[in-house]
Amino acid sequence: MLELSYVESLAGNYRIARDWALRAAALESHSIDGRVSLVQRLRTFNEVPVLRGLVARWLCDVPPATPLLVECARQLINLNDFDSAQQCADLAAVTAPEDLSVRLVRGLLLAHRGRIDEAAADFNWALRRNPRIALAWWLLARLQTQTAQSNHVEQLQMLLRIPGLQPSDVAALARALHKELDDLGDHSGAWQALEWMGRAKRCIEPYDSKEGRAVVDALIEWSSRRSAETAQHEGGRTPLFVLGMYRSGTTLLAQMLDGSPEVLGLGELCDFSSAMRHATDHYSRDVIDRVTVARAASVDFTEVGRRYLDGIAWRLGDEPFFIDKLPANFLNIGFICRALPQAKILHMVRDPLETCFSNLRELFTGINAYSYDQLQLADYFIQYRRLMAHWHGLHPGRILDIDYAELTRDPEAVMRKVAAFCGVGFIEAMSDPRSSTRPVSTASGVQVRDRVVRRQSPKWLPYAEYLKPLIQALREGGVEIREPPT
Repeated sequence: MLELSYVESLAGNYRIARDWALRAAALESHSIDGRVSLVQRLRTFNEVPVLRGLVARWLCDVPPATPLLVECARQLINLNDFDSAQQCADLAAVTAPEDLSVRLVRGLLLAHRGRIDEAAADFNWALRRNPRIALAWWLLARLQTQTAQSNHVEQLQMLLRIPGLQPSDVAALARALHKELDDLGDHSGAWQALEWMGRAKRCIEPYDSKEGRAVVDALIEWSSRRSAETAQHEGGRTPLFVLGMYRSGTTLLAQMLDGSPEVLGLGELCDFSSAMRHATDHYSRDVIDRVTVARAASVDFTEVGRRYLDGIAWRLGDEPFFIDKLPANFLNIGFICRALPQAKILHMVRDPLETCFSNLRELFTGINAYSYDQLQLADYFIQYRRLMAHWHGLHPGRILDIDYAELTRDPEAVMRKVAAFCGVGFIEAMSDPRSSTRPVSTASGVQVRDRVVRRQSPKWLPYAEYLKPLIQALREGGVEIREPPT
């Protein structure tokens, strides 16, 4: 059944492939490899309740195999089900405390929960056992600011000289080196490491700017010729979609909103895209693609909204509002407005160059392939701005822009405005991201656990000379770039 699911996926039959995966899940498999494959397949179709039910049953085995526990923990982390992932990781740590993969996944969970020292201890333990675990170096570098007295620059440089490294390992090691050299103020060396990372990632995840532009063109054409009908709202909870470019401050905003007892933060979810995949009978590797847009003409958006809400029902508590914080949902705004008329859309806006540089220096996993080349990144940002202008024109009053600089300068004033737009009662806790204790799995996970900080000078400033291709491309695309402060 799993093989049939894969075959149907390759044939482009999303619904049938999903049905085979669900039929496989209904059977009892005693094969560890079979169970691991089933977990991965259910993750593909975002069938979280089914996956959680299987995990709960497997945890009663005596004992479950370590590779299965680790894979379950990994996939549940990706699905933002941190409690179930923690159960798997804790049991694996008891049954196989010396296993490197167990220490890595447990360290990742600890980092997401803000237990930084414990996470670092797990990563350091793993690296003492095997210094060539590139992923561990990257995860460790993210946790702490390096100093002249305490850093890993020499180890990272030595590891990068090893011949025959996989591109994924080069990318992780180079990103760690960039972070550490940047901490130490060696911006020339840090930029060299960043270019190293970008070249490695482009080998793994090529990006076609033409296709990116074509998706935006298709969305604008589709939404411009469709009537403004929307799904019927049946009451219940109100989704708050926090979106925008990655690295624009979406995590900070979500963390602050989560300070309200009326609001439940759910993290970055792919549930809306999953509902659209089912509605269009098409699996898009990205949030959407041109096939999704073409097939949207025949979609029942009332059913899309219902499927979305049914799919996340297991995550919800008593709070009347919940946050879906997937930045790339800006591509889905036209669909969201039709499927969920009660939804509030919060769009984070940050200085273009700060946003782009932050994307350029981030190591993403399986997403945002545009972010490893300055010209491709500039093109993507220009298309994003074009699409957001279109959504504002098409859905006036449905989208609230939140300026990142204003949010960091006057958190209370901005959060009062956000609360009023959403219909949430403002409380002082919403002005401080430390009020929320939920796990955070994004690249901003360490920063948002501190008070709101406003930088005196932009992070990109020491790299301005290297960023000339990006700056020129943005300006040629009509994006205003402020002159760097002197």
